[in-house]
Order: sequence, then C-alpha cells, then structure tokens
Amino acid sequence: MPSVLFVCLGNICRSPLAEAVFADMAKKRGLDIQVDSAGTAGYHVGEEPDERSVETCRKHGVPINSLCRQLEKSDFTSFDYIVGMDTMNMCNIDKAKPKNSTAKIALFGDFGDGKVIEDPYYGGPGGFEKTYQQCVRYSEGLLRDMGFEEGKEGKL
Repeated sequence: MPSVLFVCLGNICRSPLAEAVFADMAKKRGLDIQVDSAGTAGYHVGEEPDERSVETCRKHGVPINSLCRQLEKSDFTSFDYIVGMDTMNMCNIDKAKPKNSTAKIALFGDFGDGKVIEDPYYGGPGGFEKTYQQCVRYSEGLLRDMGFEEGKEGKL
C-alpha cells in the first residue's frame, strides 16, 4: 500500500489539514493509501489539531481526527512520500533524514504551483481556508504523481 506523510512545524495546522484532505480524497476515489502527518518539532505531541483546522475541515465535510506527533527516523523508511509544507520544513526534514531513507521527499507545492503553504496559525480563519484550498489542489497533483487518476491503479 502506498503511503504519504505530511510534515509541518508543530503538526497542529497545516499537516493535519493536508492529511485529512488527502485521505478524504483518496477514500472517495476508492484508493487504499496510508496517510499520516507529523511535525518537525515536538511542541504539540499528543494534542489534537488546531480548532481552526478542524473547523475548516468540518465546513468542507472532510473528517479530521489525527493526534499531533513528531517526525521520527523510522518515517523515512516507513513512508513512500514525505511532504513538507514550506522551505523551513524542508530544511528540517533534510536535517532529520537518515542515510537509509527510501522516501521521496518533496515540497507539497511542487505538486501544484510550486508555492509554499504558509503557516496560518497567527492569522485569521481566511488563512486556514487558503491552506485548505492549496491542500485540495496539491493533493490532486500528488495523486497524479503517484500514478493515481480516477479509474486507474497507481504506480506504487
């Protein structure tokens, strides 16, 4: 089964939202893909996602039910894709990457318009809606990269 890990700084805003959007999209297409999220820092381990991420997902009918965790060395061999939200996340992922990593590591925006997903934590609800919309677009691109198009099997 193919697998994707979404990564941001604290794992309370962007990466759990990306996990929820991608998992929902895959499920609706009948795809069996393991999806999880993590943070490069351990600030919020064991906590639920930010209530604004939860509310944004609810507004769009997307289930979100993850608990925050930190990126682990084993993730680099357990997941096929490790996807970062911004350039600082990518730097932190690269620093944590062990030599035996087998994961494809990419910026989420590279599956779309190449833009980073900015942290909406200090902004208003509009930032979470923008994050949601980016996650929808980039998830489509990631599914294509994985070889999944509606009605087709993936390449993994």
